[in-house]
Amino acid sequence: MTDRPERPEDSGNAVDGMFPVDEHFEEVVEGGQTVRHKGIYILPNLFTTGNLFCGFYAIISAQAGFYAAACISVLVAMVLDGLDGRVARMTNTQSKFGEQYDSLADMVTFGVAPAMVAYSWALSDMGKVGWMVAFIYAACAALRLARFNAQIEETDSRYFTGLASPAAAALVIGMVWALSDFGIDGETTVLVSFLGALITGGAGVLMVSNIQYQSFKKIDLRGRVHFIFLLVMVLCFAVVFTDPPRVLMLIFLAYACSGPVTAIMRIGKHDKKEASSN
Repeated sequence: MTDRPERPEDSGNAVDGMFPVDEHFEEVVEGGQTVRHKGIYILPNLFTTGNLFCGFYAIISAQAGFYAAACISVLVAMVLDGLDGRVARMTNTQSKFGEQYDSLADMVTFGVAPAMVAYSWALSDMGKVGWMVAFIYAACAALRLARFNAQIEETDSRYFTGLASPAAAALVIGMVWALSDFGIDGETTVLVSFLGALITGGAGVLMVSNIQYQSFKKIDLRGRVHFIFLLVMVLCFAVVFTDPPRVLMLIFLAYACSGPVTAIMRIGKHDKKEASSN
């Protein structure tokens, strides 16, 4: 029999053969050389799995009529989504698998889940128009994530092109949480259904727009700040917890409006410069 070189896939075949799924292999560059690694990193993908679970739980809760639980679940997912990338960079465990997994989890949590929450809360009372608005939001979230992945190496990290999907989800579920907390839903009045359609559809359009939003990625969390800054943070937490649904909704709405307002101001400044030069 002729000897053949051992491939990475051959190692551990006795163990891998016991499972009905193939092992994941990934090529990375280490020291200028391409190395093929087996398996996935558990820590960042654990946060991503938590993100995905929160999105799935939000859908189930909304269908059962537990809107507060659904909205809080999406907010928890936002925290987990922000942690998985930071943890991966801090522990040097970035991977292509993790990037794709995170994007798919975001589609469920920040694309499908908010659309389903809004539909169960108020859009279902609008018939076909309601589910069309919910679908438009979900489709825009998919387009937003696809564009972000395609342009991730070309864009300025200080800004997002279009409203980020977590921020859009926060705007939609913030509206649902703030109003459902008072027992207001689509069955209360037609105006609530129209408001839900306006906010949900508007959030979807902002995601696929070319409007720039601050990403806050350049904030130095390791640097020193003045003592007064810590006092301001304590006051902000106190204000949020006095009435979380309404305060968070106002914060998310202000951020969503900040992009168009900044764009209009830039256009106004540009027109003034052209007028003065002429």
